[in-house]
Amino acid sequence: MPKMKLNQIVEAMLFASKEPITTKVIAKIIRKVSKREVPDDKLCSVKAKEIEKVIDSLNRSYDKKKSPYIIEERSSGWSLFTRIEYGVYLRELFPDLKPTRLSAPALETLAIVAYRQPITKAAIEAVRGVNVDGVLQSLVERGLVGIGGRADLPGKPFLYETSKNFLEHFGIKDIDDLPNASELRQVELPQPETEVVDEEQLSLTGVNSSDGSDPDENDDESLEVSKENEDQNAPIEE
Repeated sequence: MPKMKLNQIVEAMLFASKEPITTKVIAKIIRKVSKREVPDDKLCSVKAKEIEKVIDSLNRSYDKKKSPYIIEERSSGWSLFTRIEYGVYLRELFPDLKPTRLSAPALETLAIVAYRQPITKAAIEAVRGVNVDGVLQSLVERGLVGIGGRADLPGKPFLYETSKNFLEHFGIKDIDDLPNASELRQVELPQPETEVVDEEQLSLTGVNSSDGSDPDENDDESLEVSKENEDQNAPIEE
């Protein structure tokens, strides 16, 4: 097997991986394969820190060459993406890949959960002023929101929080990367008069949004998730 450079190996792995991959995993694989196939002192002892430097070097090289590629870190690791300006061509290439759409009520509910998590359903409804059974169930089914525990309140209502899929979906590494995160968490919000304990009625497998939901929750008007970099952030297929 011909001798390969570390940056070439890292780039190849990022290109081929369909899921984000951490620097620790990259380093571990390189060490394992190198010891078996290509004995090389440098490759056999490579560490995650070195992989981070390689990724930084690759990105600087991409910028210098005005490459259509960029390597970005997400909550679960690093991925190779195409830049946003090439999105129009990629949409034409993959016409069946429709952007995920959320209704305005869903986006509003998701924003409340994201900025004030963990939060109960009653607290969400106090802010929105409407029943959120249907829209909250939809967010759970989409994997954007999950149950993070129970509140220390009468009846122990569920506490909702965003998921790892939420971070991947919106292209951020951490919840603190949300715009104006620290400021918006300090804003005083309406509080529920009482925590109505009906969380058990919110099935995690199928609540119809018309069951007691405000008609506004089923508004056909949808908004495309504000994720222009979703086109950018589509991992490159082999």
